[in-house]
Amino acid sequence: MTNRAHYTRRRVVQLSSAAAAVGLAGCSSASSSESGSGSTDTSEGEDHSDEDDGHDDGGDEQSDDGHDDGGHGDDGHGGVGDMTPTAGVEMVTTDDGGTHFEPHVARVETGGTVTWTLGSGSHNAAAYHPDNDQPRLVPEGAEAWDSGMLSEDGATFEHTFETEGVYHYYCAPHETGGMIGSVIVGEPDAHGQPALEDPPADKPDAVREKIAELNEMCNEALGHGHD
Repeated sequence: MTNRAHYTRRRVVQLSSAAAAVGLAGCSSASSSESGSGSTDTSEGEDHSDEDDGHDDGGDEQSDDGHDDGGHGDDGHGGVGDMTPTAGVEMVTTDDGGTHFEPHVARVETGGTVTWTLGSGSHNAAAYHPDNDQPRLVPEGAEAWDSGMLSEDGATFEHTFETEGVYHYYCAPHETGGMIGSVIVGEPDAHGQPALEDPPADKPDAVREKIAELNEMCNEALGHGHD
């Protein structure tokens, strides 16, 4: 009877141990499963967040690029403005020694007036006209003009244009550096304008190149394409 009681107690202990082991295994499995599920959710959340960030960043960059490109819509000389009764042109010497008329091409109505203002340096504005010992790059019948040298900042010169057409003019001391400008008067036909013919062959290359550039701007403003 003692042996039987001993056997029974040992059997109970074994069964209890086995049950405890099974219980621990179940808890461990459940804990592991919950832990793995939480990690997956976190990973998916992080991946989704990264995708959103990438999408937003890409959108911002695209928007910025598009805005910057638009900012670059003002290319070259900014084109030719609308026809007005009067126009102003500034005569400029830049900090690096460059010289130019601003704007390069002015436009007024027939009978309109252009006023040149000395912004810096010393300059004049004179028509390409035989009376100025230059080839004719103004309409037939148009008067010559020459402002004379302006040396005081803010000094002005004005000329009224009675003849419709395209006029090229220059600054005598800086012509070879490309200080040349144009005035469009009225709504002339681009054909037959002396100014819009091939640049004078006896002029230096820099002068010819600048006149060709102005011709292109004037032709575009008058809606005249290249032949």
